[in-house]
Amino acid sequence: MEKKKKIMAVAAAATVVLAAGAFVILKGGSPAGGAGGPGGRAGGMQQQAAVTVVKAAEPTRGDLSLTTGLTGTVEAADVVYIYAKASGDVTAVHVKAGDMVAQGQVLCEIDTEQVDTARNSMDSAKVKLDEAQSTLSRMQILYDGGDLSNQEYEQYINALKSAQLQYESAKLAYDRQVEYSTITAPISGRIETFDVDVYDRVSQSTQLCVIAGEGQSRLTFYVTQRMVKNLREGDELEIIANGVSYKGNISEISNMVDAQTGLFKVKADMQSTDEIAIGSTVRLNLVTERAENAMLVPVNAVYYSGGDGYVYLYEDGTAKMTPVEVGLYDSEYAEILSGISEDDVVVSTWSSNLYEGAKIRLYDENSQGEQPPTGGAAPAAQ
Repeated sequence: MEKKKKIMAVAAAATVVLAAGAFVILKGGSPAGGAGGPGGRAGGMQQQAAVTVVKAAEPTRGDLSLTTGLTGTVEAADVVYIYAKASGDVTAVHVKAGDMVAQGQVLCEIDTEQVDTARNSMDSAKVKLDEAQSTLSRMQILYDGGDLSNQEYEQYINALKSAQLQYESAKLAYDRQVEYSTITAPISGRIETFDVDVYDRVSQSTQLCVIAGEGQSRLTFYVTQRMVKNLREGDELEIIANGVSYKGNISEISNMVDAQTGLFKVKADMQSTDEIAIGSTVRLNLVTERAENAMLVPVNAVYYSGGDGYVYLYEDGTAKMTPVEVGLYDSEYAEILSGISEDDVVVSTWSSNLYEGAKIRLYDENSQGEQPPTGGAAPAAQ
């Protein structure tokens, strides 16, 4: 046992000696690369002098637009909503939804219970008119013979005029009641909805049917106040329905906020859309923001810190961090509103090695040298 303890003590002492030797070697380092020798000093200077290779270019001028996806409703260009103008019972229905009708065609008939009364009033007024005309004819003979004074003759003339007015008023009331009881199509087109049947009781202002006029369809959609400022009549938009793309153009832009939606109503004409049913909801893409003749830089050149944008400028081999005001941007370019000029050289390569004062070198596409770093998410300001 005593011998075993001595062996372990010797081994432990040897381990201490080896560890101390390793510490001396590590501290002293090799002559070529250690920090304590000339080689170590040179290696540190080389690392500090490393240069990042980047691409850079001057800002360009161009147009930039932002496309927004919305939904809209397909409507007929001419849509007429037909309402009952008097209450009554539906006595006949001559059409149904989906039928094509011509202007003036009878759609249905309603017993308004006022036609007979109006006809009687008209007939009574006609009898009085005939009597007044007959009386005036007899009095004309007496007047021509000198047996009737001017004053008396004028009384018969006025009586005829009064009877004529009463008859015309009664006839107008009768015609109106006939119109109310016989519903006709005001335009040619297709019956989109027809909501009454025979024996139904309808009241005044009940919607009877909807007629969509013949011709191209129309698209209606709503936009925000920010969007409506950038829309113009004639602007083109893309309409997508059933996996097929169609073209359209804005035809009308409302200047008032819609009371129900709180948005601005916009209408657009549609082209070649016979296959899209009236009332369908479709997707559409249109330009809602645009910048014309704007100063543009590659979107990868813009960095952000705390929501504020900045870019790096190339100045005599050094990166200069410069704050900028960013406007519109898409997947390729960003609009710069202020902060740089068109003569500045903007670093367009993203690199995690960029910071204020960093040494950079412009990449030469014709050389076979080092490639500039690309990709990755833009870091915050250092």
